[in-house]
Amino acid sequence: MTHETRDVLGPLDEEQRAAVLAPAGPVCVLAGAGTGKTRAITHRIAARVLSGEIAGRNVLAVTFTARAAGEMRGRLRQLGVAGVSARTFHSAALRQLKFFAPRVLNGKEMPRLLEQKVRTVAQAAAILRLTLDKTTLRDVTSEIEWAKSSLIEPDDYATAAVKHQRAMPIPGDQLTAIYGGYEVAKRRAGVIDFEDMLRATIWAIEEHRDVADQIRAQYRHFVVDEYQDVNPLQQRLLDAWLGGRRDVCVVGDASQTIYSFTGASASYLADFPRRYAGATVIRLERDYRSTPQVVAAANQVLAAATGEYAKLRLQLIGQRPDGPEPTIKNFSDEHAEATAVATRCRKLLDSGVKASELAVLFRVNAQSPAYEQALTDAGVPYVVRGVERFFERPEVREALVLLRGAARAQQDAPTLVEAVTEVLAVVGFAADAPPSGGASRERWEALAALVRLAQEFGSGSLREFADELADRANAQHAPVVEGVTLASLHAAKGLEWDAVFLIGLCEGTLPISHANTDEQLEEERRLLYVGVTRAREFLWMSWAGARNPGGRATRRPSRFLPASAHAAAPSAKKANSRTNEPRSRAIVTCRVCGVTVFDARQRKLRRCSGCHAHLDEALYEALRQWRGRVAKEQELPAYCILTDATLQAIAEAPPLSAESLSEIPGIGPRKLSLYGADVLEVIAENRASEGVAKSSY
Repeated sequence: MTHETRDVLGPLDEEQRAAVLAPAGPVCVLAGAGTGKTRAITHRIAARVLSGEIAGRNVLAVTFTARAAGEMRGRLRQLGVAGVSARTFHSAALRQLKFFAPRVLNGKEMPRLLEQKVRTVAQAAAILRLTLDKTTLRDVTSEIEWAKSSLIEPDDYATAAVKHQRAMPIPGDQLTAIYGGYEVAKRRAGVIDFEDMLRATIWAIEEHRDVADQIRAQYRHFVVDEYQDVNPLQQRLLDAWLGGRRDVCVVGDASQTIYSFTGASASYLADFPRRYAGATVIRLERDYRSTPQVVAAANQVLAAATGEYAKLRLQLIGQRPDGPEPTIKNFSDEHAEATAVATRCRKLLDSGVKASELAVLFRVNAQSPAYEQALTDAGVPYVVRGVERFFERPEVREALVLLRGAARAQQDAPTLVEAVTEVLAVVGFAADAPPSGGASRERWEALAALVRLAQEFGSGSLREFADELADRANAQHAPVVEGVTLASLHAAKGLEWDAVFLIGLCEGTLPISHANTDEQLEEERRLLYVGVTRAREFLWMSWAGARNPGGRATRRPSRFLPASAHAAAPSAKKANSRTNEPRSRAIVTCRVCGVTVFDARQRKLRRCSGCHAHLDEALYEALRQWRGRVAKEQELPAYCILTDATLQAIAEAPPLSAESLSEIPGIGPRKLSLYGADVLEVIAENRASEGVAKSSY
């Protein structure tokens, strides 16, 4: 081992070192969030190059973003390694296709790349005399991208979409026709899209032996980062590069698979040991990013995960010093939630935390405007990442123009909300008909947010409301150099902050209402996991019982909320008594696995139906006999005293005080005052009789 190689191994832990020193051949590194996967793979490349085992110019490292590729190159330079190609799949393919195009296209250069598909998709739809709005066009374009990334041809789209339970924006036969027309339009224009570029590179390698030989002579050792995000098209390109060789190292985390809607699949990561017999598999589970408290919350989010990817679940082990327990909050409405988040951000800034180290993460972009306004009101600078600011969205700008025009023409107006809804109907908004997903759903949510703003505004005129929106838009357009990050959970992937606020964590939002299958629900769980693991020290999780101030608190907290966060938060009953907020449904978590439960019987038992607990049968029978006597005396049905599920919950985990008895769902203040003393007496008598029986034995 050379001196340089020892230096490369020095800063690594045992598992990272095993990944670096794994023998040539297929290597699969299962790396949890914050476990140093980039360090492991760059040090593996460096160790092999510095030891003379391989040459840097023969290495191709591929990832999914230019930022990640740049980071990889930078780390390799710091380790004294030059010549390694670190690129995205598309960048590597583009470079190769440009070089080989004259050879495989009879002297012609590579066709021009189509930068934006939407216009060509619109042309294909127009030829078919199909009129689609801009939002539907974006959704149709996304479906075409998914099909091409999944190696699905136009004639097979409708069948494949049903099989994969896709939410088609238009009927399958129409989308099939547009897809086919889009392909024809590209050929006539002599252009290719990004998926075509990958397919052309595959074709050049698979059908031209000289091209394959030259590429494979150049690249002999492969590293693939974020392997859980590979789609079928990218996997086929990787297979073409490899050409049956086995020197490939893949790194991924199935629990961070959140892009299946684009065609990404962690099945290649899961199947790696089967595809490559004798592959070395290494697990990185030591988390260097987050405090043990945040790590525990992340682990609990995944505790009840099911499905194929759950088999690859990693149990993170926090390596940092202790930090604050995660905070979980329940608010009366979204406005109160946003105000509280902004207030907490203001306090953190005042304490010296940099604004760039704070992030507010949400499931859907339509949740952003409430936080943009709340942060503005609190004097907190912010930046929106990955999405447009609310008032810059095209549908919102269009709606503002229409609202100002309607305000000038309005005579006898109905209520403000009705007036706004009528104006938005002009652009196709229907309050009771939200689309199932995609860009259409985002557009609908943005317009629905304007209706909610009208509800909050109260009884003012349409002109006054339009002026208010204009003032808000102007206030939020002020440029900022540094600010609190507002981003969707998808946009937050790969990033990290000192403090993270996860907001709107209620059923219908996370998991999203249109997540219907088991696979879709599990992807929603993984989204929350990704959000939790973005936090280094401070983690806030919250939801609102109602959407609008004064509304009825009908929302339930997300089923994915971790038990550690619940334990760190005051009970809903105490929180409501202090704040006079409407009481929301109390959180109940399984006392065996820690998952939030919602089924009525499971809530009373305080455990999932699949988690078993010891039942004190003697106590259960004693409680039933006591209940029978009381029911007879009071001439009431037995279940009116306490239900069987409540008796079973008591017999599975006998409480020893009135306070612990009151924590059992089904024992409210009234029943505690009526029957609490009697129940505790039955428990005490049962314990005493058990003691006598044991001493006699």
